[in-house]
Amino acid sequence: MTTRVAYIVNQYPKVSHSFIRREIQALERQGVAVQRIAIRGWDGELVDADDHSERARTRYVMQQGVMALLAPMLRAAAESPARFWSAWKLAWRMGRRADRPLPYHLVYLAQACRILPWLRAAESSHVHAHFGTNPAEVAMLVHALGGPDYSFTVHGPEEFDKPEFIGLPEKSRRAAFVVAISSYGRSQLYRWMSYAQWTKVKVVHCGLDRAFHDVPASPQPVAPRLVCVGRLCEQKGQLLLVEAAHQVVSNGVALELVLAGDGEMRGEVEARIEALGLREHVRVTGWISSAQVRDEVLAARALVLPSFAEGLPVVIMEAMALRRPVISTFVAGIPELVCAGENGWLFPAGDVAALATAMQACLTTPPDVMERMAARAHDRVLSRHDIDTEAAKLVALFSRPAATVGG
Repeated sequence: MTTRVAYIVNQYPKVSHSFIRREIQALERQGVAVQRIAIRGWDGELVDADDHSERARTRYVMQQGVMALLAPMLRAAAESPARFWSAWKLAWRMGRRADRPLPYHLVYLAQACRILPWLRAAESSHVHAHFGTNPAEVAMLVHALGGPDYSFTVHGPEEFDKPEFIGLPEKSRRAAFVVAISSYGRSQLYRWMSYAQWTKVKVVHCGLDRAFHDVPASPQPVAPRLVCVGRLCEQKGQLLLVEAAHQVVSNGVALELVLAGDGEMRGEVEARIEALGLREHVRVTGWISSAQVRDEVLAARALVLPSFAEGLPVVIMEAMALRRPVISTFVAGIPELVCAGENGWLFPAGDVAALATAMQACLTTPPDVMERMAARAHDRVLSRHDIDTEAAKLVALFSRPAATVGG
């Protein structure tokens, strides 16, 4: 019998969320029928052909506006007044001491009312949400309305910044199980759950597909190039990276730095590049496709990611699979994958001098040593982050009755 699962995501597909697409596709390769549901994302800019295909397979809750939620909400109230009232009270409780006021939570209830008939029509037996924010709340409210059991994946760092204000303890208590993407993430969930419920927390890593596994080994680039891949935002630390790049160049070390990505801080980052006279040394690409990201990583000696807060960045996995060492911070799940001196360099978050030192160490490491580090990076990530291996863990969880998942 085919396992039918619905995925609820706030925005899908999305350039920075290719790991969700890979997970869904891996589940389908293992025989799971996945119903894709997104709150929004029907008109966002996409660069990957795979994402365009995924958009055509996704149903969007808010595509017809808020008023389109009214009829499903009234229908749910009429069909099962007791369940609707219970769900309404739950939404009201979630709105107390929340980061968003009560009207948002009533909209989440209305979204759940719209989704419930879609699940029944598709015969989905389980709902899985990505991120412990509003997608997890919508999945919880669907369950309260009489829908299937639910689970959700917590990525961080946002969920760990404000667990009480997004109702993470309540969402976890009601869930069949909760997925953490690293041991660090599991530990943070433990902080907000009773000991009796710790067995609900399952570690399922984000994974890589064969497009990364099967890339043949390529020689370490001769150019003194480093690449940083990610949204240009405060938590990724690109301003710190620009400051470190200035120190490296001032020390007379040759450097080419590529910032692959875009985001709300692009203007500020580019202004700092200009102010420090680094235009000849630093290039900002804007959003690029997965294939272009792969090319930028392969053209660099190493990936550098000076993050202040993280879960476990997928781009680190991708770089290591492509046999490129990593320079990053002692933050969250990163040290579980990057081992200092073996497959990369780690430094304290926020320490610009330590970052500059790590960058110089990478740029001046002999080619034979870099080759050995690259091979270790490849071996480690493939042993821990194969998407089909990780998806198989989810298949097993989706197939078990909710009452036994925590056992």
